[in-house]
Amino acid sequence: MAQRVSLKSFLATARKALTAPPSQRPNPLTFVVGNESADLDSICSAVLYAYFRTHAPSSQSALHIPLSNLPLADLALRAELNAIFAPSSNSVTPDDLITLSDLPSPSDLPPSATKWYLVDHNVLTGDLTKRGYDKSVIGCVDHHDDEGIIPSDAQPRVFAKCGSCMSLVLSQCQPIWDQLQSHQEIDEELARVAMAPILIDTVKLTSKDKTTDWDVNAAAYAEEKLVATLSVARSNRQRYDREKYFDHLSELKDSILHLSYRDILRKDYKKWTDGSLNLGISTVVQGFETCLAEVGDKQTFLAALKDWAKEQQLDIAAVMTVSKPGGVFTRELLVWGLGGQDAVKVARRFAEKNGGSLGLEKWNNGELDGEEGGEWRACWRQMDVGSSRKQVAPMLREVMKESARL
Repeated sequence: MAQRVSLKSFLATARKALTAPPSQRPNPLTFVVGNESADLDSICSAVLYAYFRTHAPSSQSALHIPLSNLPLADLALRAELNAIFAPSSNSVTPDDLITLSDLPSPSDLPPSATKWYLVDHNVLTGDLTKRGYDKSVIGCVDHHDDEGIIPSDAQPRVFAKCGSCMSLVLSQCQPIWDQLQSHQEIDEELARVAMAPILIDTVKLTSKDKTTDWDVNAAAYAEEKLVATLSVARSNRQRYDREKYFDHLSELKDSILHLSYRDILRKDYKKWTDGSLNLGISTVVQGFETCLAEVGDKQTFLAALKDWAKEQQLDIAAVMTVSKPGGVFTRELLVWGLGGQDAVKVARRFAEKNGGSLGLEKWNNGELDGEEGGEWRACWRQMDVGSSRKQVAPMLREVMKESARL
């Protein structure tokens, strides 16, 4: 078992190991990485899982490096990270997180010199796959559909439906945490890391569509750690309050109107390839009407989305919004087939096949719809508010796969 240290010290040790010359670092290096949207759930799940795997009471324990699956520059887009850690000089800051920008060159870190655990996804994508690291995946903890890529003998190989992947991560880490010597300040910080994505992803455990027993049990365990610290006088640290913590996280997470459209589109973004087509979906935490009024008009938005699609080499670009105008939870969806005839067919077929189940209704009399230059674009109010990107992406991808088989 590694000697227990603060989260800040743990991340510093992990960074030092990663940046050391090949002859001076562990071989192989073991990584824990979330998905490429790099939202709170992915980032926090990777950090917590890596911390406890490193501190496992076993002769087999080794340093696990938590990798945030985004470039360093993109951390600035995630203001909600600043709410996670209590105000203290010893607390972790976003700058302490390890990102894709910290990885050595592919020649200095070949796949054979790595092992990978995936959290909050079960298929490695993007630059990490281009480097060949997908061949070195040895374990997975995920709450998405199993795509059948993770080896059957992977340890762990955990798939379960729940609101937050953190809930599954915490269930895996709880036996380790229980065996560690109690340390009030460290336990508090780790529990705050655990609670952040659980609260956001389940709306304080109130969402009937998302909250499961996994989430309820994980939250109870983490909050028990936080309650245990309340009697300790810490004038320089803010005490945990579920409502206030959620409100602070939400306020920072939803504050995007000062950003450019490009930053808004890349803040919470995922990309897939099926057959010969590339799909990218951006989740935006403000509605289209608000964005068009506060960030830029229709022409500015569509030009920015088309530029983003070109930058990402997308054939199909989609934007999903989630907002609460007037206190009413609302979802909207825009799908744009702009990569040729096959992409247009997929976009149209998706709408025909899933429009009923998703409750798609034309948005604002078709203001954002378009059909020009061999492209097709449609925007809807999505009445099925229970279907997030986790449900909509597989629908689009299934049509892409059907197209590839024709």
